[in-house]
Amino acid sequence: MKRIIVTTIGILLLFVGASQAQALKDLLEKAKSDYPLLKAKRFESAAREDQVRYAKSTAIPSIDAGYQVNYATYNNITGMATAQHFVPISGPPSVSNSSEAVLGSAGGLLLNWDLFTFGHRKSKVGSAKASLDYQRADEQNEVFQHQIRTANVYLDLLVTHELVRVYRRNLSRSQNNVRIVRSLSGSGLRPGVDTALFQAELARAKVELLNYERLWQAQQLQLSELLGDNDVTQFPVDSSYFSRLPVLPDSLGSISHPLVNLSAGKLKISEYERTSLQRSLYPKLSLWGTAYGRGSGIRYDGYVNSEDGLSFSRYNYGAGLVLSIPLLQFTRTQYQIRSQKAQIQADQERLNATTLQLNKQKQLAEITLVNSLKIARETPAFFTASNYAYKGLLSRYNSGLLNYTELIQAQYALVQSEADLKRAYVETWKALLYMAAVSGDLYVFINQL
Repeated sequence: MKRIIVTTIGILLLFVGASQAQALKDLLEKAKSDYPLLKAKRFESAAREDQVRYAKSTAIPSIDAGYQVNYATYNNITGMATAQHFVPISGPPSVSNSSEAVLGSAGGLLLNWDLFTFGHRKSKVGSAKASLDYQRADEQNEVFQHQIRTANVYLDLLVTHELVRVYRRNLSRSQNNVRIVRSLSGSGLRPGVDTALFQAELARAKVELLNYERLWQAQQLQLSELLGDNDVTQFPVDSSYFSRLPVLPDSLGSISHPLVNLSAGKLKISEYERTSLQRSLYPKLSLWGTAYGRGSGIRYDGYVNSEDGLSFSRYNYGAGLVLSIPLLQFTRTQYQIRSQKAQIQADQERLNATTLQLNKQKQLAEITLVNSLKIARETPAFFTASNYAYKGLLSRYNSGLLNYTELIQAQYALVQSEADLKRAYVETWKALLYMAAVSGDLYVFINQL
């Protein structure tokens, strides 16, 4: 029978622990899906995806259609003039200047297609993909850091909730002491000043409790903000963190830290930008084609009928290949290439610095967790001894064998030891969370819930 009861209790504890662990996982998923900044990151990633599609679409030829109607003079003269600030007019020279204007029209299609860019288009697509990878790495890093912050605030909320309970028990002890000392003072067993001293201690206990209740409410607001909630709700309180300790992970796995991926993504962008600059010096082979029609209010013999300009009277088409070579662009581009090479070296060193910092933080996280576990294993003995001492001293005080000062010191030691016990247990879980944060794997923490 006893074995059945123990087994049943074990199953119930396992079920409760699993549901409490799921509660925190649900909070982390809600923070991931509802926090506005993370939504913005997802939209930015979607924007970069369209930038990649745009870079790939440059392989598609462009076709422009146009139609115009104008009313203008038809004076003309042979010879060449620069095109800037002037609209060119084709045709033979006019006999003289005339202020008369006629209608004209034109319409056509123009095709441009960069057939071969000798790697320049490919580098542009690669640069767009690198920007997308960087944005995704930035999104993943922001999600990871936000979930770490959410879990950390949740642990703070749990320990504050426990401290509220600790100081409520302390307030109850103080209230009970006041009732006892009033009875003892009334019977002449204790001096009247003890009543005033215990009342002062009662007031301090109320203030301490109010401070922790205020902190608890503030942490609820903070957690609701991280979850993207406008309204403050009651969050699930998991007491299992105060009844068991985590274990030191055997290994942290080989998952790349989001910060490393972010730095590597920045380096990749710089490398593609250098490649794009280098390939901008390559030639480009383009295909062009055109088909158009023109109408004019002036015939070839000089006869003027302005309305004829509204309809097309001549049609043309053409096609050709253009090989363009930027002969002198190297003079300007070489400085950009040198600048980009220096930027690549800077990004590489930032990546090295990030890797070095994370490696050292992993070592520090392991030391922190080991020491936190040692402290947490010793703290219960301190609390047990303080509780035993307080009960013994309270009995002696009620018997008139002890003064006020020694009892209050024992009560203070009791509440501090109980508070330290709660903090010590949560500190081990926060140390494990810190280990997950520096390893880049949140499941280092979640798998032990």
